[in-house]
Amino acid sequence: MRWWAAIVLAAAAAAVRAEPYAGPLFDAHLHYNDEAQQPHPLADVLARMQRSGVRAIVANSRPNDGTRALASARTQAQAGGVVVVPFVRLYRNRADYTGWFKDESIHELVLRELAQGTAAGPYRGIGEFHLYDSADADGPVARKLMQLAEQKDLAVLAHVDDVAVDRLMAHAPRARLIWAHTGIGGAPAARVRALLQRHPRLMGELSYRPGLTDGGGHLSAEWKALLNEFPDRFLVGSDTWINARWQAYETLMREARVWLGDLSPETARRIGWGNGATLFGLER
Repeated sequence: MRWWAAIVLAAAAAAVRAEPYAGPLFDAHLHYNDEAQQPHPLADVLARMQRSGVRAIVANSRPNDGTRALASARTQAQAGGVVVVPFVRLYRNRADYTGWFKDESIHELVLRELAQGTAAGPYRGIGEFHLYDSADADGPVARKLMQLAEQKDLAVLAHVDDVAVDRLMAHAPRARLIWAHTGIGGAPAARVRALLQRHPRLMGELSYRPGLTDGGGHLSAEWKALLNEFPDRFLVGSDTWINARWQAYETLMREARVWLGDLSPETARRIGWGNGATLFGLER
């Protein structure tokens, strides 16, 4: 009868799981790249956000035209209850992904974009950028952009490994660094904890994060403990880097609501909405 008792206990545990988080969402990692704009015009992407309960987004696109388009759709975005927080992305095309950290023309591009701003107001951050070798975090342009972000109080969205986090923060210890995916390579939770303790202005964005959830879409034990330990240091994101992610946008947001529901209502709202709102001065 032990097997039957195990089934009963499992069913009881499932029955007491909290309902999915139902509050507003801040999507802190969203792309509106050039290949998305024809199949997913502005009306389509804004409607997907509205249906998903997304009330603010960090917009960063390759090239920056997509972010400017989102920022220019102020009437439509406001009607859908969506605030656009624009970031300058470093990429004119895919070739820029691998050498930007030593390319002075990228530094000049960022300066031009910052000077120009957007229809939604000034740019609030830099990125997402990628570093495929942690040593490239010491590249001259990577160093300049981290220091620029620190000076201008711009957030930085960085797709890097855990070693590169330390290197980037060494250039600008008071910069606000959003770690895309909180380490897509799967840095252990203990290593993430150590980095959060070392760098008070580091935040983790949780799209694609290995180990975050179990096979049923609920938080794993170690990540539930980490989120509860640092409720003010994490953000949700969609990472619409390919069109398939736009097509699945509402599913992605529903999945986030499921694991957010495993947290207390206060912690779920912080991670789902409040941390992003606080970071960018929106009404909480």
